[in-house]
Amino acid sequence: MPEVLKAPLVVEFPFTRSLGPVQSAFLTGLRERVVLGVRTGDGRVLVPPVEYDPVTAEEISDLVEVAPTGTVTTWAWNPAPRPGQPLTTPFAWVLVRLDGADTALLHALDAPGPAAVHTGMPVRIRWAEERTGAITDIACFEPYDGRRDEPTGHTGEFGDPVTGIVAAARLDYTYSPGRAQTAYITALSGRRTVGERCPACRKVYVPPRGACPTCGVATAEQVEVGPRGTVTTFCIVNIKAAHTANLDIEVPYVYAHIALDGADLALHGRIGGIPYDEVRMGLRVEPVWTEGARYPDHYRPTGEPDADYDTYKELL
Repeated sequence: MPEVLKAPLVVEFPFTRSLGPVQSAFLTGLRERVVLGVRTGDGRVLVPPVEYDPVTAEEISDLVEVAPTGTVTTWAWNPAPRPGQPLTTPFAWVLVRLDGADTALLHALDAPGPAAVHTGMPVRIRWAEERTGAITDIACFEPYDGRRDEPTGHTGEFGDPVTGIVAAARLDYTYSPGRAQTAYITALSGRRTVGERCPACRKVYVPPRGACPTCGVATAEQVEVGPRGTVTTFCIVNIKAAHTANLDIEVPYVYAHIALDGADLALHGRIGGIPYDEVRMGLRVEPVWTEGARYPDHYRPTGEPDADYDTYKELL
């Protein structure tokens, strides 16, 4: 049994969001060094503001300026900041109830160490030197002597308001494919394709998942399938996807579901060696490997007669 594989994986994409009048005023205010909350029907001031009362679900839009000073309500020390976090040196994550607000705002506190942080400590906003209308316009919070800064009474009306934001969403984690897919990937390195057979229904699943998705029982019996297979269905790709390994592939090209001989589940792969408009259901194909590759680069026609529809209809 080979060692179970694991590797770092990053999922990242830009998230574009349009803003309603409340969020627009809040972020525009940060750009102008003004902190705005919103008042609910029972008089509470929420910072950061929301568009609907979390208790009554009523729409709320009564903007209220609060002070840039406040009090730490709870905190946690971050000894090893990650890329993209507010500070590059160790800091505290804090919930701060700004003076004039009834809820707390999450941000970073620049402090020399955890011994310098405590619940109830007075803090104030340190503004970023360059502000664009985003939560990062607050560079962080910092301790201060406790003298309250009074709001200026801003109405929330701004020229050139911020109407939308683009936030980078990123998730870094370590992925392990588990026992079954480790065996599958290991076999691919030897240019073999291995699935697993369900002991109950006897279907062979490729790639294997370690359990039968139909019967719900564990699978362990390995079965080599292919290398040839049948195109069950396909699509024609006309637009290059950004940030993928397919950037060097000229469009249009065909991406297909391929039922390898002996498998009861179709896997996907690119079809090459044939004009895109000649690819069809039932086309018999075989893998094409490139030097040093860990999986087939694409599949090409074998020259065999097309498979009969009845032989693959259950795999569509």
